Amino acid sequence: MIPPPPVPTFALNFYNPAVADQLRSHRKTATIRLGDKSPKYRKGMIVTILVGVRFGQRERIFDAVIDKIEVKRLGDLSPREIEHDNPELRRADELAKFLSQIYNREVGEDDIVTVIRFSRIVGPENQARFTV
Repeated sequence: MIPPPPVPTFALNFYNPAVADQLRSHRKTATIRLGDKSPKYRKGMIVTILVGVRFGQRERIFDAVIDKIEVKRLGDLSPREIEHDNPELRRADELAKFLSQIYNREVGEDDIVTVIRFSRIVGPENQARFTV
């Protein structure tokens, strides 16, 4: 029997290791990325959630499905959308300051961001693989 062709793998990577605990506890269920990422990520896409530095070792946290993609001005984000990305923040100005640190440039409320909502995939085959 001929094996099926490999399925392309997509990832959402988080550089900050502190985020791993937020992901595992389901406190972080979204990511807000600077710019329009809608061509790269689509609703229904399966992604692996990773934590680790660029060009370094990364930890697989879990597999997830992308539930929703929205592109909007940072200033138009609701407190709830911001909280899903970072449970410590609620206001657009706080998120702008946070994103400025991540992207190493000034970010303001007129900048375009992409809100990517995701849900963890659970099941018997994933429980042993992703137990922490």
